[in-house]
Amino acid sequence: MRYCQRCLYPENAKPTIIFDEQGICSGCRHHESRGRIDWTEREKKLRTLLTEYRDKQRAAGAIYDCIVPVSGGKDSHFQVYLIKEVYGLNPLCVTFNHCFNTSLGLRNLNNLISRFGVDLIRFTANPESVRKIARYMVKRVGDITWHYHAGIMTVPFQVAVKYKVPLIVWPEHYGELTGVFTLDDMVEFTKWVRQEHDMRGIEPEDIANDPASGITMRDLYPYIYPTDEELEEVGVRGIYLVNYIYWDPKAQSELVLEKCGFQPLARKRDRTFHLCAKTDDHANEVHDYMKYLKFGYGRATDDASTEIRYGRMTREEGIEVVREYDHVRPKSLDYYLKFLGMTESEFEGALEPMRDRRIWKKGPDGRWAITDSVINHQDDPGVEAARVSQSKDRTFSRENSRLYYNPKYPPVLPEMAAPSNGNGHGATVKEEGFVIQ
Repeated sequence: MRYCQRCLYPENAKPTIIFDEQGICSGCRHHESRGRIDWTEREKKLRTLLTEYRDKQRAAGAIYDCIVPVSGGKDSHFQVYLIKEVYGLNPLCVTFNHCFNTSLGLRNLNNLISRFGVDLIRFTANPESVRKIARYMVKRVGDITWHYHAGIMTVPFQVAVKYKVPLIVWPEHYGELTGVFTLDDMVEFTKWVRQEHDMRGIEPEDIANDPASGITMRDLYPYIYPTDEELEEVGVRGIYLVNYIYWDPKAQSELVLEKCGFQPLARKRDRTFHLCAKTDDHANEVHDYMKYLKFGYGRATDDASTEIRYGRMTREEGIEVVREYDHVRPKSLDYYLKFLGMTESEFEGALEPMRDRRIWKKGPDGRWAITDSVINHQDDPGVEAARVSQSKDRTFSRENSRLYYNPKYPPVLPEMAAPSNGNGHGATVKEEGFVIQ
């Protein structure tokens, strides 16, 4: 397996990644190209675009200027802060409640709504339908969170049509990590991206028409996308903030911690060192573990590669992160096996046809073993030439202890008070835990 000479990504990284003649991946080149963009001009374009939509909505007597899909995570806080506090729009926030919530995620979602004083529409999926869909999708495409991705990419459009709000503002697009698009493309949301990337090429009708699924269209209502005619009548458009502002997840995490009341994790995680990302979805670690079982890399590779590109972590430090986290079986898997009604053997058996044979090999004893890793490619030719300049801001410094887990500087867990319930008293919540609500 080939690995990027600059970051940690393998050549089978998803979505499609490309290596150039220097052995550097398209994701690293995409990040590198940020240095040539005039971000002042891009921000002006964003301000102009948002102002135009705001003025049109208000001239029409509309209450909401745009829709912001949110989960309550760090990106949600940053989006709403930017749209409401910086640009002065009145957003309608939309959440798809996938039922795989953490207590911390619910606390942060409540914080977002009360902190910014925004309206929220929260669509809660039927937990029994979620169970059936998750079990079916584990077997069909190896994804326990298909309904989550499908829901958050569908419900905001249903709301946009119903409430006649044409602009939907997203944070990043799916091609950022592996450089599927260039910054000059100024990509916007498309039905094709939703279907092929987020929905794995599967629409609700495909599931209902499969006799083996046991799933009906009543289970699948949240995932039915509006018709082209309905979208065109409202003029629905989805833009990505990452095209208009210099995107640095660390700077944005610091902002929402300081100004927005966002609460991170404060403990070692099973599958990555990042304390601010993916804290609202309890199944995410299982989802990521499935990625590892299929392709041989996980979220620690994603997060460390990002830090390497910003020069806050060396490639060697990133390799140690991969060594520590990428192979770890998450503790939450036990809960989800019970939730799905599957044994671990059935779970792994469902993924067996999806394992990439370039990285996994099945031994005579029936056990799968990984045949290569970026750990084996620390000193590959070209690594030295591919390095980026190192920042004085180091990922695992004492100053960053609230952002990234480091046992040398463990994070301190403050009391997490939920927003006021209206009588002046807030409720203290646990740091984490599976919650269906």
